Amino acid sequence: MMKKLIYVWVALFSISSLYAQDNFAKNLLDEVSKKYDSYKTIQSDFTFKATNAQGESYSDKGQLFLNKAKQNYHIVLPAQELISDGKSVWSVLKEDKEIQVTDAENNDQSIGPNNIFTFYRKGYKYISMDDETVDKAGKMNVVELSPIDSKSNYFKIKVRINKNKHIHDVAIFDKSGAKYTYTIQTLYVNHQIADSHFVYEKNKFPGMELVDLR
Repeated sequence: MMKKLIYVWVALFSISSLYAQDNFAKNLLDEVSKKYDSYKTIQSDFTFKATNAQGESYSDKGQLFLNKAKQNYHIVLPAQELISDGKSVWSVLKEDKEIQVTDAENNDQSIGPNNIFTFYRKGYKYISMDDETVDKAGKMNVVELSPIDSKSNYFKIKVRINKNKHIHDVAIFDKSGAKYTYTIQTLYVNHQIADSHFVYEKNKFPGMELVDLR
């Protein structure tokens, strides 16, 4: 299931071409995009929950560190990490004791974790839904998106947006009947994050095999 988590995460980062469907939804998403575009750095704690078609569930939590200007990111999960200095990406598979190195893709056709909060801009049709109330978090605006690419392995993404025009959670509905939900628990913006946070350091991962796929 942990590997599935990374696959689903990466699936968010490979879309292109925007089709407007709903003026309210478009204006709302434009407001959200404008806000996130204004941030230079982002740090976030998030939770992840997966439920398969049989009703079995799995949950996890992690952290995201992002320097948008330098296209650097660091995603930390209990069993995996993704580290990028903007040129290369180190995928640390802790359970397999393996680190895979690939080239970072920073072109317009390949969206990476540095676009995690604005992924919905491209590749989707979208429509606004009725507001929903989340315990303690209050009322949320809701937008549902469907991928333009019919070959996608998911058929719907539901985004809930809070009163501050920040994303509260993203739910991905897979064609297999599975559902994956990412919830943003905390969000810190424009804080100074040390450059070293986005650098792979071999001594931090002893006993792991390095596989260079570049």
